[in-house]
Amino acid sequence: MDVNNKLGIEDSLYLAHEEERLTKKRALELHDKRMLYEFEVGTFAGLKSIHGYLFQDVYAFAGKLRTVNITKGYFRFVPVLYLAEALCNIDKMPQNTYEQIIDKYIEMNVAHPFREGNGRSTRIWLDVILKKELGQVIDWSKIDKEDYLFAMERSPVRNKEIMMLLKEALTNHIDDRQVYMKGIDASYKYEGYSTYKIEDL
Repeated sequence: MDVNNKLGIEDSLYLAHEEERLTKKRALELHDKRMLYEFEVGTFAGLKSIHGYLFQDVYAFAGKLRTVNITKGYFRFVPVLYLAEALCNIDKMPQNTYEQIIDKYIEMNVAHPFREGNGRSTRIWLDVILKKELGQVIDWSKIDKEDYLFAMERSPVRNKEIMMLLKEALTNHIDDRQVYMKGIDASYKYEGYSTYKIEDL
């Protein structure tokens, strides 16, 4: 949790609640205003637009490439020194098949280009690619948090678990508002944000 926020909040728990409330409202706007159709699909530029919109009320670094190295547990994400090159390579990755799209998603997760909010914005980014290329999205509400986190942790060395897990949750209800809202709530729950339901905001 980054306490250097635009809201001037120093209490990390209160900041987490406000971040969840404000960014979930923005996530709903992305859907209801059909803004996701305006962003590039499958590129860092597209992800940057999503992240920038989601976190604009909370962090000054919304939509900006991180300038510090970050880790999660024992996992070290791409060092800042190689980040721009890694993102350039991800942009060039094909996205014609389900397997190619998930491989691209895994690589973007390893890159983790932002200080905060990578998982939440990258899952929306993944759905936009799946929608455009395959006419499907993931119903994130059907995926167990622990199963997802374990599969993602292993994905850089073994992608079979995450491939199977996400495939089983695919749906062709690509514009269903309820699927999207339940998916946002589930996506946030993976990261420990579950104070608000998006439909109540």
